[in-house]
Amino acid sequence: MGSLSLSFETLLLERVDRVAVITINRPDKRNALNAAVRREIVEALDGLRNDDDVRVVLFTGAGDKAFIAGADIAEFAERTPLQQRELMWHRSVFEEIADFAKPTIAMINGFALGGGCELALACDLRVAARSARLGQPEIRLGIIPGGGGTQRLPRLVGPGRALRMILTGEMVSADEAYASGLVDVVFEDADLRAHTLALAANMAAFSPVALRLAKSAVRAAMETPLSAGLRYERELFITAFASDDKREGIAAFLEKRNADFRGC
Repeated sequence: MGSLSLSFETLLLERVDRVAVITINRPDKRNALNAAVRREIVEALDGLRNDDDVRVVLFTGAGDKAFIAGADIAEFAERTPLQQRELMWHRSVFEEIADFAKPTIAMINGFALGGGCELALACDLRVAARSARLGQPEIRLGIIPGGGGTQRLPRLVGPGRALRMILTGEMVSADEAYASGLVDVVFEDADLRAHTLALAANMAAFSPVALRLAKSAVRAAMETPLSAGLRYERELFITAFASDDKREGIAAFLEKRNADFRGC
């Protein structure tokens, strides 16, 4: 597979059936997001975008201490505001993940702080280990979230809970995050990888066309008035209705067999 032949310094890229697993591989730095990690995640997504063998992309961190424990503070400590502005207007890893057409899952194995929490927020689903801790502690450094935390977090948990996390810098447990809607599923630590891969595989068995259109429709619901969203949904439904996968899905249902979706 072409995308898996790519070589990275800070990532591990593997495929489990139709699921690509991107592992941030800096366990000695608690998988902190430095410039190299951000660049390589974008490169990995570019390789996976047109890879028909991959239908779902899963993100996780190496080791059992951290998913991503934030940005690499030492790296940006001496930047000027102008340098930071220039860097932040390049291709954003958070926007690249959020805009990726295929479903994405954050498998949160430990601390997801700052940019790590924001990367998880950019994914479609967040699955956490029981021991995971999530937070936006930027306020402790005299700054604010800059990767979508002030925008995506309140859309998930409401403004009150979001402000509590952002203004206090306090971490929340996986169970608290689940109760607030910040994470979608919590598994025991020992079961996290197997159960998350099973969830991803279940999604990957469905039509790539329908997965892509469903994701696009739900994303639109967060950004458009209801009337516009309903019109958009209808158009996407018609698009799915015209696909070969729709014909295969209906035929398989009537014939009482498993569908063989091809993505067209």
